[in-house]
Amino acid sequence: MQYVVAVRALCEFTAKHGDLDLRFTPSPSAQEGMAGHTLVASRRGGAYQAEVSLEGEYKALKVRGRADGYDPDENRLEEVKTYRGDVHSMADNRRHLHWAQLKIYGWLLCAEKDLSDINLTLVYFDVASLQETPLTEHFTAATLREYFETQCERFLAWATQELAHRQARDAALGTLAFPHAAFRPGQRELAEAVYKTAQAGACLMAQAPTGIGKTIGTVFPLLKAVPKKQLDKLFFLAAKTPGRRLALDAMERIKSSVPAGALPLRVMELVARDKACEHPGKACHGDACPLAKGFYDRLPQARSAAVAHAAAEGPLDKAALREVALTHHVCPYYLSQELVTWSDVVVGDYNYYFDTSALLHGQASGNQWRVGVLVDEAHNLVERARKMYSATLSQAQLQQVHATAPRAVRGALERLNRGLLELQQAQQSRGETYEVHPELPVTFLKTLGQALTQITDFLLANPTRMDGELQDFYFEALHFSRMAEDFGEHSIFDVTLQDAQDAGRDAMGQVLGQQLAVLNIRNVVPAPFLAPRFAAAQSTALFSATLSPQNYYADTLGLPAGTVWTEVQSPFLAEQLQVSVVSDVSTRFQHRDDSLSPIVGLMARQYERQPGNYLAFLSSYDYLQKLVTLFRQRYPHITVWEQTRGMEESARDAFLARFTQASQGIGFAVLGGSFAEGIDLPGDRLIGAFIATLGLPQVNPVNEQIRERMGVNFGAGQSYDYTYLYPGLQKVVQAAGRVIRTTSDRGVVYLIDDRFTRPEIQSLLPGWWRVQRLRARRKEPAAAL
Repeated sequence: MQYVVAVRALCEFTAKHGDLDLRFTPSPSAQEGMAGHTLVASRRGGAYQAEVSLEGEYKALKVRGRADGYDPDENRLEEVKTYRGDVHSMADNRRHLHWAQLKIYGWLLCAEKDLSDINLTLVYFDVASLQETPLTEHFTAATLREYFETQCERFLAWATQELAHRQARDAALGTLAFPHAAFRPGQRELAEAVYKTAQAGACLMAQAPTGIGKTIGTVFPLLKAVPKKQLDKLFFLAAKTPGRRLALDAMERIKSSVPAGALPLRVMELVARDKACEHPGKACHGDACPLAKGFYDRLPQARSAAVAHAAAEGPLDKAALREVALTHHVCPYYLSQELVTWSDVVVGDYNYYFDTSALLHGQASGNQWRVGVLVDEAHNLVERARKMYSATLSQAQLQQVHATAPRAVRGALERLNRGLLELQQAQQSRGETYEVHPELPVTFLKTLGQALTQITDFLLANPTRMDGELQDFYFEALHFSRMAEDFGEHSIFDVTLQDAQDAGRDAMGQVLGQQLAVLNIRNVVPAPFLAPRFAAAQSTALFSATLSPQNYYADTLGLPAGTVWTEVQSPFLAEQLQVSVVSDVSTRFQHRDDSLSPIVGLMARQYERQPGNYLAFLSSYDYLQKLVTLFRQRYPHITVWEQTRGMEESARDAFLARFTQASQGIGFAVLGGSFAEGIDLPGDRLIGAFIATLGLPQVNPVNEQIRERMGVNFGAGQSYDYTYLYPGLQKVVQAAGRVIRTTSDRGVVYLIDDRFTRPEIQSLLPGWWRVQRLRARRKEPAAAL
C-alpha cells in the first residue's frame, strides 16, 4: 500500500524552516487568485498547457499535484503565485517553499516526458498591478531527481508512520461497535441514514428531535463509513462552543468503548485565534512573539508529540493542544493549523469550512482530500452564512480611524470620506434615512479600490507597526470590496444614514450636517457561496431538530440536487409534554403592555400548581425587563433571574448553574439567544417553558427588502414564509425543545399568542405534540385544538 501525499503537503513538511512570520502580508482572495492564474495563462502561447496534473512514486510514496502551466516550445514549467505589495519583501522561507514545490513538479514532469533538462519559472503575479515578476532557473533532470528523492527521504519515515496509522485506523473503524449497549429510540434510524448517504456519496438533511443523541448518532456511522469510502478526514462543524464540546465528548466516548490503543483516531479541536493566543497584543513574528521565533524549527517535535497524544490519549481539545504546544515552545493556534493535515477528525466552527477564506475547505481542495462533513444544528447555518458573505462600511469608523492614522494614508482616507459624503448628501437631499440601491456605486468603488491600494502599500512598507484601528478598518473595507465583486440577486445593497455624534465639520474638514452614511452589502441567500462547499465534500450530513420545511433550507443553503431527506420520529410521547396555546393574549408590539398582566398571572398559577424550574422566552430585552419587573412586584416569593444584554461567558454559566435538580424558580431569556437552544437541562432541572412570542423577525425596512429579495429568488408566494414565518417558528420549536430531553422527562410548554391557533402556524409545530387551547385571563378547562 502506498502513502499518497500532495506536493504542497510534502514541501510544507520538509522545506519550511525558521520563524513563524505573519507580518502584514495581505493575501489575494480565492477569486483574485483564480483570476490571476487565468490571466497569466491567457498571456501564453497556443501551445501552453494550463493545470498540468502530475504524479510520481518513490518507495512507499505516491506524490501528486497540479502544476500551473507548461510551455513545450520553451520547455518551461511555471508555478504562479499571486500576491499583493512588494515581491522583494517576501520572507525568504516563503520563497524557499515556493521553489521547493516547483522543483518537485519539475522532476515529475521530466519523469513523465523523459526530459533530460527543463526550465523552471516561478511567476509572482501582483493582483493589484497585474504585473508578473518571473524568476527562471535551468535544471537538469538528474539534479531535480536528486532533490525529489531527498525530500521524499525526509518525509519517508513520517509517511511510513502515517501509512501504518491509516491502516490501523481503518481496520479499527471497520470493526467498531456502537459505544452504548443499545441505540436510543430514533438514534438507529438517524445513524442508518447517515451511513447510507455517506456510502452513496450524497448529501443528507436529517430532522431529528432533541434528546435522542444526534451527535453520537451521526459521528459513529460516518466513522464506520471511512474505510469503505476511503475518506481522509471527517469535519464536524458546530455553530457554538457547546456543540463542539458534545462532539469531542462523543469521540472520547467512542474511543473509550474499546481497549486502550485499539482505536488510533486523531481528533483535534480548532478554536479561534483570540482564544488560543498566549501573547495577545504581540505581533505574530519572531521579533515580537517568543512562540513565533524558530516556530518551524521546533514544529517537528511538537507535531510528533501532538499526534501521539491524539492517537493514544484522547482528543486534542483546546487544553490538551495548549499543553503540547507550550511544552515545545510553539504557538498553540498555529500548531493546530499545521495539525489539520495529520488529524482524522477536526471539530470546529462553521466558518472553518464555509467562510470566504475557510481553512478546512482550502486545505481539502489543495490536498485533494476526500472528506465527510457533519453540520450540527444546521438550522443556524442560514443566518451564520449570511453574515459571512455580508459586509459593512461605516463613515463614522472611517473618521475615527483618520483621527489617529499615519500621515501617509490620511489623503486616501480623506478621498474615501469625500466619496461617502457624496452618497450621504445625495440621499439626504431625497429625505431618505434608509435607501436600497439596485446597483453598486461604481465611482465610489473605484475610490475605495485606490484607497485600499495606498493603505496596502503603507502597511507592507511598515510591517512591524501596530496600527490596530487602521488594520481593522482596512480588513473591513477589503471584505466590502470583495463582496462587491460578487454582488448579485442573492444580496442587497443599501445605505443607512445615522445621526452623527457631533454636527459641523469632522476632523477631515468635511461638513457633516447631522448624519453619517453606513453602506451595507447584505447577503440574503447564501446558496451561491455554499453550494461549491457542499459539492467539494464526498458526503455531507446536516442535522437539527428544526429543519422544516425542507425546501426552505435546501433553497437558501444551496444543497445539491438529490439531497436525501429523513425525518426521525420522536421517541417522546404526547403525554410527556403538555402544550397549551394561550388564545386571548397578543404579543404584537402594539399589544405588549396589555399582555404583561395576564402573562404574569398565567406563569404564577402554573408555578404555584407545580413548583420547579421554568424558562420564559421573550422577543426582546425591553419586553423581558417589563415582564420580570412586574413579576417581581406581584410575586416576590418566587425566585427569578434573567438574561442581560452582552452577557459574558461566566455570567451565562452562572445563569445555567441555577437550574439544578433541587432548585426552583423562573429564568427569563430572549428567544433566539444563548439559552433558547444548545443547552441540556434534563429531568427536574427544567420542567416547563413559557414562550411569549412567535419569534418573527421585526417588520422593518431591511426585513421588507429581504422579503422582496426572497420573492425574486424563490417566487412571491414564498417571500413572507422564507423571511418571517419559518425563521420565527424554528426558534419557538428550539426553545420548547429544552423541556423534554429524555424519555423519562415530563413538562409543560405555554405558547402565548393568539396567532398560535392558526392552522398554518400549527402545521410547523412538531407532529407528536398534542396542543390544547386555554385563556390566560380566566381559569377554564383546556380544550383540544
